[in-house]
Amino acid sequence: MTEVVDRTVSGTTTAGSGSAGTTAVDVAALGELLLGRWADVRRQARELAGRPEVHKIEGLTHTEHRKRVFGQLGYLVEHNAVHRAFPGRLGGSDDHGGNIAGFEELVTADPSLQIKAGVQWGLFGSAVLHLGTAEHHDKWLPGIMSLEIPGCFAMTETGHGSDVASIATTASYDDATQEFVINTPFRAAWKDYIGNAANDGLAAVVFAQLVTRNVNHGVHAFYVPLRDPQSQEFLPGIGGEDDGVKGGLNGIDNGRLHFSNVRVPRTNLLNRYGNVSPDGEYSSPITSPGRRFFTMLGTLVQGRVSLDGAAVAASKVALKTAIQYASERRQFNSSSPVEEEVLLDYQRHQRRLFTRLATTYAAGFAHEQLLEKFDEVFSGTRDTDADRQDLETLAAALKPLSTWHALDTLQECREACGGAGFLIENRFASLRADLDVYATFEGDNTVLLQLVAKRLLADYAKEFSSVDFGVLARFVASQAAGVALHRTGLRQVAQFVADTGSVQKAALALRDEEGQRTLLTDRVQSMVAEVAAALKGANKLPQHQAAALFNQHQDDLIDAARAHAELLQWEAFTEALALVKDPGTRQVLTWLRDLFGLSLIETHLSWYLMNGRLSMQRGRTVGAYINRLLAKIRPHALDLVDAFGYGPEHLRAAIASGAEQQRQDEARDYFQAQRADGSAPVEEKSLPALKR
Repeated sequence: MTEVVDRTVSGTTTAGSGSAGTTAVDVAALGELLLGRWADVRRQARELAGRPEVHKIEGLTHTEHRKRVFGQLGYLVEHNAVHRAFPGRLGGSDDHGGNIAGFEELVTADPSLQIKAGVQWGLFGSAVLHLGTAEHHDKWLPGIMSLEIPGCFAMTETGHGSDVASIATTASYDDATQEFVINTPFRAAWKDYIGNAANDGLAAVVFAQLVTRNVNHGVHAFYVPLRDPQSQEFLPGIGGEDDGVKGGLNGIDNGRLHFSNVRVPRTNLLNRYGNVSPDGEYSSPITSPGRRFFTMLGTLVQGRVSLDGAAVAASKVALKTAIQYASERRQFNSSSPVEEEVLLDYQRHQRRLFTRLATTYAAGFAHEQLLEKFDEVFSGTRDTDADRQDLETLAAALKPLSTWHALDTLQECREACGGAGFLIENRFASLRADLDVYATFEGDNTVLLQLVAKRLLADYAKEFSSVDFGVLARFVASQAAGVALHRTGLRQVAQFVADTGSVQKAALALRDEEGQRTLLTDRVQSMVAEVAAALKGANKLPQHQAAALFNQHQDDLIDAARAHAELLQWEAFTEALALVKDPGTRQVLTWLRDLFGLSLIETHLSWYLMNGRLSMQRGRTVGAYINRLLAKIRPHALDLVDAFGYGPEHLRAAIASGAEQQRQDEARDYFQAQRADGSAPVEEKSLPALKR
């Protein structure tokens, strides 16, 4: 992550001064921090995303929108915007992290363009790149990179979405012809929701169960031509349907594909992790079928990484628009008889927007760490099996939180802007519709969190895999003592004594960085330990009993995974603070980090109270301290969103253009002139006083 350089800022004070009035944000330096390691790539991508040629035009029919977006793919090729991750010998730059950083920025132009480009080069092209060999690269990647071969990523089936291991499409090897025969044996096996399938795709990477010598070796990927390049008609044995109009992303031609005895050469198997010889013998460098499956799918994790970043970008655009508008829009005469209040001065409005601003900063810093981890793995710098598992888990933890947060932020910003927010010209409704599916594709969010929970349980179990009975017994005893301490009220009594009736001291304890870390970490550890204890011995039960036991605790597992992801975001925010040299900027960001941490504690306050982690007295101080933080952040709100670096060409929202300020100024001048020349009509409620 880029370090913020020292800058002299007029009026700044040392961190911890606590005076918002004498603290300032170095917007330029903060903007550099937020751009991260791939700052130059992001700047280039934003310049491209700001061009009218790639912008979404509202009101197009879905067929018109599809045609426009496909044409925009060609525009991206012409401007060298999509080839960063591909091999240098083929015209790429082997820059995996930079590739994702650039793709994410396209969401500000048109989410349909971002996703369709992701299908073409981030899924279809990457599957050939990462699952194929040099022979496959030389044969197909040049056409994929140039858009000569528009393609599909055909994994999801109507009957199996997140459960990829159970897909029903088969690829059976015929050693007599040295071909694989691909079939979707029933309707539920059709490939569904496939981008580029309805119109544009000439080929697909099809995921199917590889069967040879009557042995199923699990899911593998095959390069399958779909359409005749001249006629655009499906090839024999291949059929499909158009998914039609969707709730959003209508610039993408999603569709269904089915296969009936479709034959492809043996060499069309993307065989980096599994191969079949001419006589039908299967071989793989990874002996474990389960590990092989997760390794193959792990190479495609970049879709989740990209969605995580795109969701953060969309949240930034929404907050910049809503906070800009709220700093100009006036409503109700609360403190002055002659001038209405700015919306952003209302505490509730600050609660609505600043808490989400804090979460967006946290999500952005966490995404930068995810992107760096992704680049390390895919560049080969740190590419062990453990590194890949860590990457998969991190992506599965962060993508759900950022995509849910984006949807929540877009909706709250829409409502915070009133009727104006509902107008398509201000983009909230359009962006929310387009991002809605982010919560369920590239991995359903809830299923992804379950994967994270299983990893947490595995890591927890590993800690005790080699200890003797005495050590384990002592641990269980200490846990029991901990539960007794928390749940009998002893800790609450201790906190009450420590607080000595002082709300201020209680607030200071919550504000402390280590205090927040302890509360957030303890929640994760306790939740995981509790579920692990409940599931202990489940692997020795009959399958149906083990499944029933797991199901009883599934909700707890997913809650633990979410708590873990929230902790990761908080830690990323805290680590970013260490990179900030300017004291004023660091102070404001510390307030924002505290707002994020305390908002999490407030959200889960019932857990902290029920489990004895907070006393009732200390719990009551959380909301009050959040409100004090809101007041401190208020003078810096515009600086914090300006640091995102998105200009009018990215926002494209009428209410963020300054027009509202002009209207308010015009109205103020009008009423001031009336009062000055005495032409203002008398208010009826003033008549009794005038008569006296």
